[in-house]
Amino acid sequence: NEFDLDAALRRRPAVLLVDELAHSNPVEGDPQPRHAKRWQDIEELLAAGISVWTTVNVQHLESLNDLVAQITGIRQRETFPDRIFDEADEIELIDLPPDDLLARLHAGKIYLPELAGTAVERFFRRPNLLALRELALRRVADRVDVSARAATTSADRVSRPWLARDRLLVAIGPDGQAEQLVRAGKRMADALDAEWAVVFVETPQLLRLSTRGRDRRISLLRLAESLGAETVTLDGPSASQVLLEYARTRKATRVLVGAAKQRGWRLLLRQSTTTELIRNAEGFDVIVIAAATDPQPRLTDTKGDADGATPVPWNRYAGSVAISLFCTVVAFLMYDHVELSNLVMVYVLGAAIAAVRYGRGPGVLASVVNVAAFDFFFVPPRFTFAVSDAEYLLTFAVMLIVTLVIGTLMASVRQQTRVAGARERRTALLYAMSRELAAASDVPTMARLGVKHVAEVFECDAVVLLPADGGKIAYPSGQPIAGSFKGADLAIAQWVADHGIRAGLGSDTLPAAPALYLPLGRTRGVLAVLPANRRRVLLPEQRHLLETFAGQIGLGLERAGLAAAAETARVTAETESLRNTLLASISHDLRTPLAVIAGAASTLAERGSHLDELERTALARSIEAKARDMTDLIGNVLELTRLESGHVALRLDWQGVDDLVNEALQRLGERLRDHPVEVRLAPDLLSVFVDGALIVQLFANLLDNAAKYTPAGTKVTIEGANDDNGVRIAVADTGPGLPPGDVSRLFDKFQRGTEEGSIAGVGLGLSICRAIVEAHGGVIEARRPPRGGARFEFTLPAAPPAS
Repeated sequence: NEFDLDAALRRRPAVLLVDELAHSNPVEGDPQPRHAKRWQDIEELLAAGISVWTTVNVQHLESLNDLVAQITGIRQRETFPDRIFDEADEIELIDLPPDDLLARLHAGKIYLPELAGTAVERFFRRPNLLALRELALRRVADRVDVSARAATTSADRVSRPWLARDRLLVAIGPDGQAEQLVRAGKRMADALDAEWAVVFVETPQLLRLSTRGRDRRISLLRLAESLGAETVTLDGPSASQVLLEYARTRKATRVLVGAAKQRGWRLLLRQSTTTELIRNAEGFDVIVIAAATDPQPRLTDTKGDADGATPVPWNRYAGSVAISLFCTVVAFLMYDHVELSNLVMVYVLGAAIAAVRYGRGPGVLASVVNVAAFDFFFVPPRFTFAVSDAEYLLTFAVMLIVTLVIGTLMASVRQQTRVAGARERRTALLYAMSRELAAASDVPTMARLGVKHVAEVFECDAVVLLPADGGKIAYPSGQPIAGSFKGADLAIAQWVADHGIRAGLGSDTLPAAPALYLPLGRTRGVLAVLPANRRRVLLPEQRHLLETFAGQIGLGLERAGLAAAAETARVTAETESLRNTLLASISHDLRTPLAVIAGAASTLAERGSHLDELERTALARSIEAKARDMTDLIGNVLELTRLESGHVALRLDWQGVDDLVNEALQRLGERLRDHPVEVRLAPDLLSVFVDGALIVQLFANLLDNAAKYTPAGTKVTIEGANDDNGVRIAVADTGPGLPPGDVSRLFDKFQRGTEEGSIAGVGLGLSICRAIVEAHGGVIEARRPPRGGARFEFTLPAAPPAS
């Protein structure tokens, strides 16, 4: 029976006992396991708040795997990362003498009796048990030492320079010692309490690795990451030069390398990377690890096989031969005019061109063909490979060597240029995506931009999955774009969104899934990627680049969410401010009429029988007037709300301006009795295509405004004339004029022409005027005439006068 993770999560115990930390979950099961390893199940239990006690054997620690294999001769298949051991809250060593353990094995207390004999014969031999016991004691002692130092220096660790951490670099290649170097680096980093990184240098030779070699590189770097190392891939013409520069840049104190591989005559041509590092190292130590014999190597070699071999590019070799033939034709044309030594330069140039255009192999072929063609066609005796002068043999040798060197160098430059160009394009695309995300403002646009760039850079199908209204991850709405991933597993995406860690291809969770799922920061979104080539996401530096893309997309989505939240907060604040201002204004301007109405009504109720007819009529008139003021005030508020909602349907019709003015004057007859009004409309004034009721309201507000803020006897003038934009109308007075400051602010809500006083109103009349004019496509302005007073001008759409 296998452990049921989901059942444990449902029960949510306070403490859970889980045996065999390094156990591998079966590929099939019911229910099917979510993780490949039991330690991954335990990580999810810890994340859910469940305390876990578990057991582990020392031989299952990943960093000790190669040592255990050398000690016992058996490679342990089930391992777990050292970080799981290091992150444990408490470690308890169960130490048993080898003889007692063997006695328990023979008694069948550990394995079944039929398995115990095989286990004792193959692995649990007394020397092996003693060595494993020593490893366990050392590992626990290291843990105790780290805990003791943390307890004594945690209060003042920064100010103790002698506790500065070492920086360890582990240089690996595709050879068989790389795995040993990674594990040795982990043990050394733990012993030194050092930061450590694993560096793989892609030289021109390594750029042509076979499929197995590239797979091995991925496995090595993933192993290093699982042990807690930072993985770095660099490129350059010389591994030693690149490592020296990188070690100085990172301020490394130790560089761990494998033993030199060159032997015999190869040392005469080129020194090994290890030798060059030892010779040129300055400021750091170079530690050389001797190669160990691994009885059961875990990683395949770098030699290609039938499955991993790439097809031979015969067209390139044919092109290099064509270049040699062209050089021969050119040499024939020059033969009678130049010396033979100058013809050599033609062939050297041809070999260089072949190497640049077609690569190293075709360049070497062109070099050999050029030497043969030069000998056959131009060296006497001509048209034979015989050589009359032995000095020509030296010429042939030098020519072949020079063309080979030039061809090799040019091919290396070509290969490095291609790699650098690819990296530059990726960087440029990352910058382009960041720039476009910064310019986008809504989430759907950002999601489409992210999918477009990720699909282009990583040659994959991608999709950005975001939580729907219920919080469940769902596909984006709208038409999918090119490169969209249409078959994403929403269950895996939901798990990634809930836990905030990646899952799927190349991860520790559901690694058999064909796609990789990455969390998008705090947005709870998920980037799902289905690569056409698995190496585009399995290689650590490629995965780091993909995680950078996902981080940029997540930041963009988070910015869009924050912008939307900020806009909502702004609108809410403005609404709250408007509500408070409205309530304050209405409460202020309703207080006076309500007091008048209450007083008049009280007088009528208490002394109505003692008042004469005129007094009762005056009180009733005051009640009526103040009630009308209150009605107008509330009406203004409702009218402005209706106009600003944008849902007002204008009842447009052809109207005469004089008719609209007369209707407004009749409505305000009582209020304008102390203000003479003069109407000056042009005789040829055009008709206007407007909503008559609203325009009457517009005139009424402007005339009422003049009546309120000018003294009795002030003349009011209404002017109208044709304009290029229709009809321009002005309402002017000769009163005290507009208040100081920006006159355009008078059209804002709750702006009044005077300070608070006895004049009723909440400052919405001119706001309503502007809303009416703008609803008709016009513009209204306030002006200060040179002779004083106030002038309001606005335009209305017009049509030719009726015949």
